[in-house]
Amino acid sequence: MKSAIAVRRAKGIARQTVLLFTCSVLLIGCGKTVSTDNPTPTSATANTIPIGIAFAQTSNVALLGQEGTDGVKIAEKYFNNKGGINGKPIKLIFQDTGGDEVGTVNAFQTLINQNKVVGIIGPTLSQQAFSADPIAERNQVPVIGASNTAKGIPEIGDYVARVSSSVAVVAPYAVKAALKQNPNIKRVAVFYAQNDAFNKSETEIFQKTVKDLGLDLVTVQKFQTTDTDFQTQASSAINLKPDLAIISGLAVDGGNLVKQLRELGYKGIIIGGNGFNTSHIFSVCKALCEGVIIAQAYSPEYKSEINTAFRQAYFEQYRREPPQVSAQAFAALQVYVEALQSLDKKSKINQLSLPQLRKELNQEILKGTYQTPLGEIAFTPVGDVIQKEFYVAQLKMEPNGVKGKFAFLTVK
Repeated sequence: MKSAIAVRRAKGIARQTVLLFTCSVLLIGCGKTVSTDNPTPTSATANTIPIGIAFAQTSNVALLGQEGTDGVKIAEKYFNNKGGINGKPIKLIFQDTGGDEVGTVNAFQTLINQNKVVGIIGPTLSQQAFSADPIAERNQVPVIGASNTAKGIPEIGDYVARVSSSVAVVAPYAVKAALKQNPNIKRVAVFYAQNDAFNKSETEIFQKTVKDLGLDLVTVQKFQTTDTDFQTQASSAINLKPDLAIISGLAVDGGNLVKQLRELGYKGIIIGGNGFNTSHIFSVCKALCEGVIIAQAYSPEYKSEINTAFRQAYFEQYRREPPQVSAQAFAALQVYVEALQSLDKKSKINQLSLPQLRKELNQEILKGTYQTPLGEIAFTPVGDVIQKEFYVAQLKMEPNGVKGKFAFLTVK
């Protein structure tokens, strides 16, 4: 009898379990249906417009990623204080990409599928963009690169644009500045990080510029962005007696290479690539940063209302001049804000489904002309930035060898 009762109880429990499971499935299914039937731009953050930020917050790329983060945070406060998107505030949603492609892919997928952002700014490196931007393209989500300058980035797809000028445009300015300082330069040594897409692209431009100017490329030395010891590459180059050294690397590896070149006795001019466009370089090579030449797409001294406001806000918060990447990140968010404002005047964005908003926003971005801290910018049909003003700076260190600044040179 006890056995029969136990069996009936077991069957009853089983029926209850099935019923509960069925109800749970139905509830989950209903929940999914409600959240995806008519997704809106405010689905993730109540009454705000969510814009995704995919920058490196960890890894050896974090120094550059932090400067991008600084720029968009200043822009968020600035534009929300001015009314946001016709009265509706923007809300930045951050996802850490780390320093590799896997982290970037995960960040993009989270921003697109979970955070339901209207668009993305990032990632930090071109290497990461080549892996993650195709995901945004497949999902028809606009992406604006703020620090992606390698060849081929805008061509990834219709939804990919950038406010960071191509290295092909910017890099030659630095070589011309070096020749202006020393017209007798003839022999050139080139160094580049072979594991990074941007630096591989940049060194090709540098090497072509060297050859086009009739200079002698005496050696090309390779390294990794994760390297800390450059004695072999530096010694090999110095033995060939170059007048000019050109380095395509990031702040940490590039700064250490500068330091070791100087420690080994190299006294010629050094050019740093776009990865040197950060004040964090000062803490790496310190006093030995003195004199490094870097071409730039931004100058804090550029005269305009928006740049004056950006420069002042940045200096008040960080007590130093804003670097290029921060200005480009600010400009990227400015493009989103002004494109959204323009779109909202044509058709209220809160009445558009999220896929519709993303599609129409992407089209609006490419139509506009924007007065940014970088100067006036617009976009080509494929999404590459059109920029008029470029600069060259030289690193000048204070006597203590700890702090420094970018001193802008006159190069025409």
